[in-house]
Amino acid sequence: MTVLAQEALLEWFPIRPINLDAVLRQQTFAPTDREITVQTGITALRYGDIEVRGLYRYFSLHSREFDGFETDQHAILVNPRWNNFIDILDFPKSAPINRTIRHILFGPLEDRAVPYIGFLGGVNFPGKGPTSPGYFIGGQLGVRFPIAYGVSLDIALEYNRFEVDFQLGPEPHEHKVAQQWVLTTGVRF
Repeated sequence: MTVLAQEALLEWFPIRPINLDAVLRQQTFAPTDREITVQTGITALRYGDIEVRGLYRYFSLHSREFDGFETDQHAILVNPRWNNFIDILDFPKSAPINRTIRHILFGPLEDRAVPYIGFLGGVNFPGKGPTSPGYFIGGQLGVRFPIAYGVSLDIALEYNRFEVDFQLGPEPHEHKVAQQWVLTTGVRF
């Protein structure tokens, strides 16, 4: 008997549910500042190529050029992802487009790479003021490479838009909407 397809199963807290990412940046051009971002998350469920993750992200920005210009942000996010999204291009049968794209992008790792697209949505503290939350939305395009049993390397390019509250020294807090492109590299266990 030959099996042609397998039905997707709903998995709660799959094998590699935990991730850890870190970003350290020291900027030496205008404005001179330093940034630290730490992110941790857990995959809550997976159904076929769809997974939903919960994330906590801490972001700290301090400027030495502008006295007292600083912010410490805490974000709680939901991150749905569509893994292997390029497999939708599995045609024509003689030379599938998805195999060509995988070969060009990942070379000898084309069968191990797991490309994905995702959405980020949640709240950011402080956002609209020093004690109130603000929104956090974004999208991501990335790839995960299994490197050992139960361990993967995850690389993603993100675009984020979020409300942020800055403390400007002795001046009152200032509310802004920030936009950023972020390249994250992390490990999933």
